[in-house]
Amino acid sequence: MKKTIRIATVGDNCIDLYDSTGEYFPGGNPVNVAVYVKRMNGVASYTGVVGTDEYGKFMVDAITAKGVDTSHLKVLDGKTAVTHVEIENGDRVLGDYDEGVMAKFKLTEEDIDFLCSHDLVVTGIWGMIESELHKIRERGILVAFDFADKPDHEITLDAIPYVDYAFFSDDSKSDEELHEFMKSVKPRGPRVVVVTRGKKGSIAYDGNEFISFGIIECEVIDSMGAGDSYIAGFLMGILEGRSIIECMRQGALSSSITIGYYGAW
Repeated sequence: MKKTIRIATVGDNCIDLYDSTGEYFPGGNPVNVAVYVKRMNGVASYTGVVGTDEYGKFMVDAITAKGVDTSHLKVLDGKTAVTHVEIENGDRVLGDYDEGVMAKFKLTEEDIDFLCSHDLVVTGIWGMIESELHKIRERGILVAFDFADKPDHEITLDAIPYVDYAFFSDDSKSDEELHEFMKSVKPRGPRVVVVTRGKKGSIAYDGNEFISFGIIECEVIDSMGAGDSYIAGFLMGILEGRSIIECMRQGALSSSITIGYYGAW
C-alpha cells in the first residue's frame, strides 16, 4: 500500500496585490508549497498567522478550500502581510512588502509538536522560524528551506546547518560559479543543494555530482509561484523515493502548470 506523504509548511504568507489591476491572490512561499503538495495528492498543513482584516479571512478561506490543514493558522489583531506586484513580459516584479502581523509570528511548543507529526517541514527565508529549526531537526524530521536569492543573508547563515534540502534561486551566474557556490554550501549541513535558474532550469548537488535539468516548455502567463511549485514537486519526489533527476523533472513539471495562469494558485 502506497504511503501517504505528509508535508508541513510554516512561516510567511502574504496577499499578492497586483497594483495595475487591483486583483489580489493568496500567496507566500510556505502557503504556495502546501497548495501544490495537495495538487499532487499529498497531505499538507500550513502554520502561520494572518490579521483580522478582510485579507486575513480571504487567506484562511482560500487555503482551507484547497484542502490544506489550517488548524495551526492563527489570527492576530492587525493587518495581513501584503506584497505589491507588477507583471512585465510574463515575469512578476515584486514591489513594496507590508509585513503586518507576520512580524509577531512565533512558534509555540505545541506548534513544533504538530510540525514534527509530518514527514518533512518546509519554510523559507522570511518564515521567522530559523531559530527553532534545530528543535525540528533534533527530532529526526526532514527540513527543507527556500533561501531564495539570499545566499549571504544572516538568516541563511543561521539556518543552513539545520536544513536537509536547501533551495536557492539564481539565473545570473555561470554554471562554474554556481558549482563553486554549491560546493561551499554542501559541507555546512544540507543533503542536497538545489539552485533554480528560471528559464535555464535547475542544478542539484548531492556532494558527489552536479545534476542539471532544463524546463518543461509551456506558455508563460505569470511566473508567480514557479519556484515554490518546483520545490513542492522536488520534495514530493524525495519522499516518494525518486532519484534526484526524477525529483528535478517533477519540480519542473509542477512549475510548468503554475506559470500557465495568473497568481500563485
